[in-house]
Amino acid sequence: MVNIELKTTLERFRQFIILNTCRSFIPPGYLKDPSIFPERDPSQGLIYVEAVSKIDLEKIRDIRFVKVAEVLGVIYKSKSGNTDLKWRQIKGVVGKVVGEASPNSIVNLIESGVLPKSSIKKMIEQFTLESIKEEKIDESRLGDESSSESPP
Repeated sequence: MVNIELKTTLERFRQFIILNTCRSFIPPGYLKDPSIFPERDPSQGLIYVEAVSKIDLEKIRDIRFVKVAEVLGVIYKSKSGNTDLKWRQIKGVVGKVVGEASPNSIVNLIESGVLPKSSIKKMIEQFTLESIKEEKIDESRLGDESSSESPP
């Protein structure tokens, strides 16, 4: 997974959540309304909007749509557990996104405008370095196991 830490607008983060969860079935009116967010229970991968005011609208599949005002924060955890991101308000509709994202979520972060394309190279390098480190750890464990085996 790739670590994320960047500033973005609430609407861009909202679009990311929609792309990751309910783009195929969100009602068009909800998609166009920046005050309507998807939420989901923790058992399905938590999506939670912390706001001064929140009204439940309707539930479609495992997504509950809510109308909110004055959003302070948004928590998004994927069903798989491979993505865990939090948006926290800094000022107005600008906030900071912090957490870890899967390759699929990276694509949707780019598509929604949360992640600037200029950041992609840096993330690919980070992901590659982590993969190499994991491979070296796995190889050293295999080496330790084979050296500890006694000959017959």
